Amino acid sequence: MGGASGLGIAMALSATSSGKARASDLPGDITDMSATRLSLAIRQREVSCVEVMQAYLARIHRYNPVYNAIVSMLEDDVLIEQARAADQALSKGDYWGWMHGMPYAVKDSKDVQGMPTSSGSPIFAGTIATEDGFGVARIRRQGPIFIGKTNLPEFGMGSQSYNPVFGATGSAYDPALTAGGSSGGAACGLATHMLPVADGGDLMGSLRNPGAFNNVIGFRPTPGRVPYGPDGDLFYQQMATSGPMGRNTEDTIRLLQGMAGDYPGHPLALRDELPAPDQFKAVNLHGLKIGWMGDYGGYLPTEPGLLDVCEASLRTLSENGAVVEPCMPQYDMDRLWQTWLTLRHWTRHGMRELYDNPETKRLLKPEAIWEIEGSFDTSAADIYAAGIARADWFRALRALFDQYDFLIVPTSQVFPFSKDIHWPKEINGKEMDTYHRWMEVVIGGTLAGVPVVNVPAGFDQRGRPMGMQVMAPFGDDQGALEFALAYEEVTDHLQRRPELVDKT
Repeated sequence: MGGASGLGIAMALSATSSGKARASDLPGDITDMSATRLSLAIRQREVSCVEVMQAYLARIHRYNPVYNAIVSMLEDDVLIEQARAADQALSKGDYWGWMHGMPYAVKDSKDVQGMPTSSGSPIFAGTIATEDGFGVARIRRQGPIFIGKTNLPEFGMGSQSYNPVFGATGSAYDPALTAGGSSGGAACGLATHMLPVADGGDLMGSLRNPGAFNNVIGFRPTPGRVPYGPDGDLFYQQMATSGPMGRNTEDTIRLLQGMAGDYPGHPLALRDELPAPDQFKAVNLHGLKIGWMGDYGGYLPTEPGLLDVCEASLRTLSENGAVVEPCMPQYDMDRLWQTWLTLRHWTRHGMRELYDNPETKRLLKPEAIWEIEGSFDTSAADIYAAGIARADWFRALRALFDQYDFLIVPTSQVFPFSKDIHWPKEINGKEMDTYHRWMEVVIGGTLAGVPVVNVPAGFDQRGRPMGMQVMAPFGDDQGALEFALAYEEVTDHLQRRPELVDKT
């Protein structure tokens, strides 16, 4: 058992700067290397960027027709030529960053210069970006080669990555099931080893839910940790944030380092800096106090067996010295849901122009229309009340953090379901009254504005993966990730790889 640790990162960095790794230490398949290991191999020229690109392209061509994780791919010869340029730069001592020459695909809601950005909508299909988006520009400075985009739901709305432009993305563990969303293509691309590392965005679990449905790490940072800008609202709508995903926590930390950092153009960006990746150390589990909120005392309906999977992993933590106790926030959970509906509708009022134009309205999915229409009757009084309710929720969790180091809930209320179903209509006989009610479990972390990391929880008897959300106090992104490092050391869920189905 065991995953990466701060020590592993430190050793990799040390080898990068002072010596050569043995070729025999490298996996037989380049795509099996973690992103951190691949970075080291490229830096030390144990593998060329051309070899890396060829290996990943071969894997993508074999599996992507089945899983549909990566869309808008560039031509192979263009990518090989870019990889060759990366090798030439390295031979001259020009090192672009820790992702030098690595294949990388960006979520299709973000602009990459010269690539199409569809956001999964036929309204924008084929629209070519004239420049990098703010976050993409930061990632580009780490040295990757952008090969295409990752699939998502239309406008990122919903935790099922289907859209009329590219179709649905399947889970790495069963392509007939959904990969989750909205960063479903990113998570599936990681779990199938078609991508070494990936980014996404998270409003309602969009990094966490697909992380759970594909057995990878998804990290929602504290809002402001990964700033955005320079356009749009910079003050009020502080619910969505970009963040990293990785095959393990070590890779997730390294990508976060490249995405995070202060930005003067974002007034609410966090001013403190994260430590260097080698400064992240697995937390000592002995005596650590963990609050297990489960289904909030029966408030949330969950698919049978889901809580059992999570609680089995919690027992592993207990066996390794952690103190795990059931707990409940002192809060009316229905009030939290109503708060979510108000603020969620409000965030979609910016789509009013698409709604008012008959030509574009007819191309919107019903869920998008429902969200936009929900904003019409949202008053200033509603938004004010929701703001107070959100603050009360933060205070309720803050009280629990006075007792516990971390708080944990499941990442979803259901296991991955058929990708032909847009969303579950019921759970355990309870009707889901909105398209996103089945993901109510993720709104707690979003509305509290705390960092949340999805860690794998295990699998049910059908082999469907599940995850747990680990919440840390506001601003303690390092603590959340250091817990995830320790969790990897005592569990082996990440080592259970999917049996992939190829296009033949």
